[in-house]
Formats: sequence, structure tokens, C-alpha cells
Amino acid sequence: MAQTTSAEPGDLKVERKRLVLDANILIRGCLGVRVNRLIATYADQVDFFVAEANVVEATFYIAELAKKKGLDQQLCSEILLSLMRVVQMVEDSVLESVRDEALARIRDPDDWPALALGMQLECAIWTEDQYYFGTGIATCTTKTVEIYLKS
Repeated sequence: MAQTTSAEPGDLKVERKRLVLDANILIRGCLGVRVNRLIATYADQVDFFVAEANVVEATFYIAELAKKKGLDQQLCSEILLSLMRVVQMVEDSVLESVRDEALARIRDPDDWPALALGMQLECAIWTEDQYYFGTGIATCTTKTVEIYLKS
């Protein structure tokens, strides 16, 4: 006969929600307002992750776009650093074990790191890139991510 135990309400551990950010979300976080607001609002309830390659990509494009739009590049860099205090970066070497599977699933081979991270963490990816659709991992856009975050 199986033994059962009774748990007190405070004994139950509920896992936090997780969400992988694509490079384009970090970029939006540095050049706009909504992404920062959403991350700040849900940081105490959700663990945000990003692949190392996506941080490198975002850093490059943030500098380029800030220059092109006449924005303060230093301020944009500081905003990225601020975001990275909340978003956990995962080294690309950790993702190597699922690299081939991620590459087989995605149309744009440059996007494999975020997909691999979503696969490893078994969580959704926040992106504006349609290449993630149909990969077997749930995706949210900035327009729809709050539905996921609130649920």
C-alpha cells in the first residue's frame, strides 16, 4: 500500500515561471519603454533568461541603432547593463548539447541559441522573430507576452 503524506500549505514549493528573451527583446528594452516595464513588473514572479550569443548580438545592434537614431550610446549601454541585472545570461557552451536539434528545427541558423535555451529550460521564448514559430517551443511577442506573464 502506498504511503501518503500531508503537506502544509507553506510546504508546497511552486516553481517560478521562466521565459527566454531573444536578442530583439533586449534591443527593444534598451531603445523603448514597454519591455523594461514588463520585465520590472514581473521580475519578482518570473525568471528571465538569455543566451550569451543573444547578448552579444543585442550589444552590437544597440550601439548601431543608437548611433543611427541619434541616441546616447552610453545611456543605451547602461540600460542594457541594468536589464542584465534581472535577466540571467546562459553561456553558449551550456547549449551545445542541443545545438544540432535546435538547428534542425529553426529556419534561421543564427537563431539557434535562444531556441536551444528554450528547449533546455522547457519554457517559452519572447521574440519578435517569426522563425521561432513551428519549432515546438511556445513563443510570445511583446504584444502577447503579458498574457503569459499574468497566467
